[in-house]
Amino acid sequence: MTELSFTHAPEANRYELRRGDDLVSVLDYRDNGQTVALTRAYTNPAHRGHGYAAIVTDRAVAEIEAQGDRRVLPVCWYVADWFAAHPERTAVLAAR
Repeated sequence: MTELSFTHAPEANRYELRRGDDLVSVLDYRDNGQTVALTRAYTNPAHRGHGYAAIVTDRAVAEIEAQGDRRVLPVCWYVADWFAAHPERTAVLAAR
């Protein structure tokens, strides 16, 4: 099975998850310099049901955490649900 690759595509304001040459899932965002608003998680319909949205969200949050200078605002319902399921990761959330 082909490995997954995760990339940050800042020119498109999104994080991407690929399996080989296939784009399987994306996570769109807006960055105002202090907060990264995660606005839309999308998985290609042909690849749904394999947890790819969770993987791209996990890796994007990890990258934002590692940078250490931004907070996350979960605008997308999927991302909000992901944080609810991963309370150990909520330290990176922006105050509302």
